[in-house]
Amino acid sequence: MNNKEIRAFTFEVRAEKNEERGSFLEGTPIVFNESTNLGWYDETIAQGALDNADLRDVRFLINHNTDMIPLARSRNNNANSTMQLEVTNEGMNIRVDLDTENNSEARSLYSAVERGDISGMSFMFTVESDSWDDLESDHPKRTITAFDRIFEVSAVTWPAYEATSISARGLSDALESAKASLESAKAEQRAIEAHKQKIRIMKGV
Repeated sequence: MNNKEIRAFTFEVRAEKNEERGSFLEGTPIVFNESTNLGWYDETIAQGALDNADLRDVRFLINHNTDMIPLARSRNNNANSTMQLEVTNEGMNIRVDLDTENNSEARSLYSAVERGDISGMSFMFTVESDSWDDLESDHPKRTITAFDRIFEVSAVTWPAYEATSISARGLSDALESAKASLESAKAEQRAIEAHKQKIRIMKGV
């Protein structure tokens, strides 16, 4: 649980309605190849990071409130799911079918998005693999190369930055997870340098 991270986007989430789908939302909670300053490091999600991610059961929430009843759910992304996921070369798009007739929270969310009061998307995830550059600098760079699992996607009231960011709700856990990954990468680099130095000493260089 402690290695879960959250990222928020201000990319547009749209409220739509038609006869076939009823009321639904569309948005982009994950974007590839965009570098974002997260305070003490930059982060980029590599294209292909979702290729082997576990997307079998993804909920749709508001502000990552895991105590609420999900407003939609993607189960194996099948045609009967109330949330559809589409991974493209640019990232992941979603379409959320909302039960605005029977669910007051769905109705309120649809209205807030339609009015422009909510315009952010966010997602909760764990990382399978990442890489770090410029480890000795004051502002290293992290690339998420593979997600492990996407747990949920949220419409958010307060996306913290104009691009990918750490939401306020997930700040502590996200920073600790990223910090652990960074320290692990630095330790690995130190071990490699120590091994190289040992070889140089043995060779009398």
